[in-house]
Amino acid sequence: FRFFFQELTLANGGMAQFQEMMRQQLESSMHAELEKLLDTTTGPEREVSKKDFEGFKSLFHRFLQVKGPSVEWIKIQRPPEDSIQPYDKIAARGLPDNVANSLDKLVVVKLNGGLGTSMGCKGPKSLISVRNENTFLDLTVQQIEHLNKTYNTDVPLVLMNSFNTDEDTKKILQKYTHHRQIQIQTVNKESLLPVSTNLSTSGQNSDGWYPPGHGDIYASFYNSGLLDQLIAQGKEYIFVSNIDNLGATVDLHILHHLVSQPNGKRCEFVMEVTDKTRADVKGGTLIEYEGKLRLLEIAQVPKAHVDEFKSVSKFKIFNTNNLWISLAAIKRLQEQQAMDMEIIVNPKTLDGGQNVIQLETAVGAAIKCFDNALGINVPRSRFLPVKTTSDLLLVMSNLYSLDAGSLTMSPKREFPTTPHVKLGSSFTKVQEYLTRFESIPDMLELDHLTVSGDVTFGKNVSLKGTVIIIANHGDRIDIPAGSMLENKIVSGNLRILDH
Repeated sequence: FRFFFQELTLANGGMAQFQEMMRQQLESSMHAELEKLLDTTTGPEREVSKKDFEGFKSLFHRFLQVKGPSVEWIKIQRPPEDSIQPYDKIAARGLPDNVANSLDKLVVVKLNGGLGTSMGCKGPKSLISVRNENTFLDLTVQQIEHLNKTYNTDVPLVLMNSFNTDEDTKKILQKYTHHRQIQIQTVNKESLLPVSTNLSTSGQNSDGWYPPGHGDIYASFYNSGLLDQLIAQGKEYIFVSNIDNLGATVDLHILHHLVSQPNGKRCEFVMEVTDKTRADVKGGTLIEYEGKLRLLEIAQVPKAHVDEFKSVSKFKIFNTNNLWISLAAIKRLQEQQAMDMEIIVNPKTLDGGQNVIQLETAVGAAIKCFDNALGINVPRSRFLPVKTTSDLLLVMSNLYSLDAGSLTMSPKREFPTTPHVKLGSSFTKVQEYLTRFESIPDMLELDHLTVSGDVTFGKNVSLKGTVIIIANHGDRIDIPAGSMLENKIVSGNLRILDH
């Protein structure tokens, strides 16, 4: 092989010919393997899988064509000022008398493909209890029901499930009629061929499949027929957000801004961004690139420029993944096969030690394909994700009030910033985290909390200012019931025993 490689580099243009030949061979092998997979199923399932595979063939073809980084750093420009509008300017226009007319044009979409494994839970993340026994899914339903009841409308809720979450979600909420699952191959890293030998996503074969990333939403809506169905019902926009972002509620001001524009100047894509803090340095940001607004993710940044990308002074905002997208524009781009999203190559090692790659796309990366795309710099309150038990502690506490499925910062907190909470590895899993709190502490006046080691909290504990609690290895700290800790460091060993 090496000899053949060296010989070809000497020939004029031989290297390029060789690479093209290899690409064609890999593509041909992939197509043959996909056909074999299709032959393991029949009927309607075969037709659905065939559409999905066409999408994957296109993704795989683009993956093989990639030569070097997807952005040239020198071409990156700051977005023009009018391309990212402050939320206050949008809200200042007020609302029309008949809000229902705007809501009738809206569909709410929640990305519900993720599992709760990072928080030690089995099954869909959306089924974790976050507040008063309510799950993410319960809170979402309550929000939409309240919206429809208040304005006498019928805003539908669409759940974008993956095969990992579809069955459990259906069991919990059978009243949902709109769900769409999708399967895309895991590609063997060495041979660049599928790992799976049949279309089942369960049992021993499940390692061969993975959820494709939320960039698949466009093809899913189009291929399932749901896109045409919604357009026929007079729907114009979808509001897409992660189901674990508790701040992502329907914003009537943004919706009104979209539906009130004249047809020729309609904004087809809005990305909600918010000011970056040091906790958000890895978040994707908006840039101008070759005359278009574009999402830049950390994975696309050349290593030499990663620190620059993380800079809060140069890239001041980041993507919340709350997106408002025109259905008509999705249809146009899908029909023209013009939906172009950067491919995220995600290397993984399976339990058996086999190295594989997953090809994924992100929903926000398509912003560059839409006309009159806009960023809106929204308040931080619209970004309240629950990724860890540290986040869970914040939303379970008295920092937030719950009303009709929506969480808002308590008026009793004197300043609007969220405390910085960092819980150690003893709190990672939800079940263990819950056993360490007899009740959730009062955190209204908390600025910063760090907890490390074997620590438990009694009932009615109050935390204020900066509190650091560190139990060294082999030690245990029980914070007594009714304690008030203000600007305190607690370390060593403190046991409270029943007698």
